[in-house]
Amino acid sequence: MASEDDTATLDLGRVAERFRDIGDHLRKMTHRDPLEAVARMAVELIDRAEWASVTRLAEGEFSTVALTDDKACEADAIQYSVGSGPCIDAIIDNAVYRPSDLRHCTTWPEFGRRVSQELGVESMLSYRLLKETDDESIHGLNIYSRARAAFDDDDVLVGLMIATHGALAAQSAVDARQIENLQKALVSNREIGTAMGVLMTRHHVTREQAFDLLRMASQNSNRKLRDVALDVAETGELPLSARGGGRRDARSSAGREGQGDHGGHDEDRREA
Repeated sequence: MASEDDTATLDLGRVAERFRDIGDHLRKMTHRDPLEAVARMAVELIDRAEWASVTRLAEGEFSTVALTDDKACEADAIQYSVGSGPCIDAIIDNAVYRPSDLRHCTTWPEFGRRVSQELGVESMLSYRLLKETDDESIHGLNIYSRARAAFDDDDVLVGLMIATHGALAAQSAVDARQIENLQKALVSNREIGTAMGVLMTRHHVTREQAFDLLRMASQNSNRKLRDVALDVAETGELPLSARGGGRRDARSSAGREGQGDHGGHDEDRREA
């Protein structure tokens, strides 16, 4: 006869197997955006789920970064405008929320009234997607249903599995952005280093002086340092002439041509 501990172990084994199956299924989905795949999986695997979305909190602003239906985005937008709701609070409180009667909800009365009246939503599941990086952004998974008390304990567990995979997907997206930014930085650094080498060779300046000259040229031309470095690497020339002198000379010449000698003196007085 199995003990209670054996039963608990068996249940956890089934949970682990189901979690693995969900992960395998997610990897087979062909959506380019992994967060969109997570949202679509929530609708696919939770029986009474109708729409799903992923919210991102970054620099104090909430935005929807993945969705299965425009209705999910509209429901999210109500939360953002009201400033509270299951999704926002799940992210802030690091909790799971399962409102089952939003029309008469006392926890989020304004959001509940609006989302039920405008979109017919009565039930939600909201999770915060935990992360393991120093990236400041936080994501949350939102699952919507127009049925009252739509989600049971098993749905909460399945949602937890999906949210866990969603956290991995969010992490992958963060990693991809960081890798892309790092690659861009490495390319820029190589180009700047090449330009510095050109200046050091042609003008017999130190590394620090070469970098300072590039910065001055960037400021003078109102262009990015990388773009200036590219020009220097290709042409060997550094654009460091004074800005604006040519325009002033042209204006003064035009004044002299139109007014004769006296006009020229007047122009000089106005410039002085």
